[in-house]
Amino acid sequence: MGSRVTACDGISEIPLLSGLCVLNATLSKPDTMSFQPQFAQQRQAIRQLIRQRRRELTPDQQRFAADKITERLAAHARIQAAHSIAVFLSFDGELDTGPLIEQLWTLGKRVYLPVLHPFSSGHLLFLRYAPETPLVRNRFNILEPRLDVRQVLPLGELDVVLTPLVAFDHTGQRLGMGGGFYDRTLQNWRSGGPYPIGLAHDCQQVERLPTEHWDIPLPEILTPLCSWAWHEPK
Repeated sequence: MGSRVTACDGISEIPLLSGLCVLNATLSKPDTMSFQPQFAQQRQAIRQLIRQRRRELTPDQQRFAADKITERLAAHARIQAAHSIAVFLSFDGELDTGPLIEQLWTLGKRVYLPVLHPFSSGHLLFLRYAPETPLVRNRFNILEPRLDVRQVLPLGELDVVLTPLVAFDHTGQRLGMGGGFYDRTLQNWRSGGPYPIGLAHDCQQVERLPTEHWDIPLPEILTPLCSWAWHEPK
């Protein structure tokens, strides 16, 4: 990725989240040339550590974070210009996207949610999500719309994909849950695919992530306190 632009709110103004700092652990600086089994173990250890940090956030911290991320996105130029936006339903301590979804509906946006593809393993479909949409739990125990082919939108017709993640670093690298669903979804975003924006708590940032060749770095990541944007070199 190219240059980075960072904008952060003053932490002193947000006492509720003031303790959520960038992790400073040996796991944050893995050797990217490590032997593959050790490499995979490092990634899994980071997942476990960050997921635990995320689950330890209090209800008040979660509510505050949800409100802040909703404010940031409502003012975001990409969101304001978009018609069809993919979001995700929160799971395992992720940012609560409920207030955001309500705001997107209020703004007249078409909201879509990911659904595990029934025939193509490791891939996602995106279905229209409205207040009356029935939800079911998938094999990961995550809520998703009940499959209805009439509500499926081709990936290329989405404008923005708000992307979940477990951890991220200062280069825009994203570490997911390990299934590769979003890496496959976003692999062609630079050539006409929907624009991805990562959403995370501030405590999900690490100094450096071990990366694989299939990992797709994000052009933007938003947290309750900060916004990052990376620009491709010209």
